[in-house]
Amino acid sequence: MKLSTKGRYAVMAMADLAHHCNGRPVALAEGADRQEISSPYLEQLFGRLRRNGLVSSVRGPGGGYMLARQASEMRIADIILAVDEPIKATRCTPGSPTGCHSHKGRCLTHDLWEELGNQIYLYLSSVTLADVCERRILGSSRLVFGMTRDDRVTVAAAAG
Repeated sequence: MKLSTKGRYAVMAMADLAHHCNGRPVALAEGADRQEISSPYLEQLFGRLRRNGLVSSVRGPGGGYMLARQASEMRIADIILAVDEPIKATRCTPGSPTGCHSHKGRCLTHDLWEELGNQIYLYLSSVTLADVCERRILGSSRLVFGMTRDDRVTVAAAAG
């Protein structure tokens, strides 16, 4: 499964907004510069986020965007779905009783990919925007990717 730039950039921009908002609107251009995302693309994403009730806009001098609710109340899955990013790993249409084969059947691995999509959705639903901003994302990736090869060998040997 590959998450497109739409979903990734929406989460990046929302984390940036949550981090820099401090009770005042933040101009999209500021976030675009910090996150190295084009302003027009960010405007499209924030239009969708606003229509889905995740951000509110303030017009005029000193205007910009603010979170519509607390970061601790926003799930990462909600942000991704708000910008029309499907969270799925199959090539079949979600909810369709038929599969992706030309004869409308499901492939042998369909259930595997469908469950992977479900697990991804469950994980992203368990993580809040506040978790991301406060770096509370835990897991083995931090251990694996932050270690040297010698460190990984030592940990693996100790684990048995």
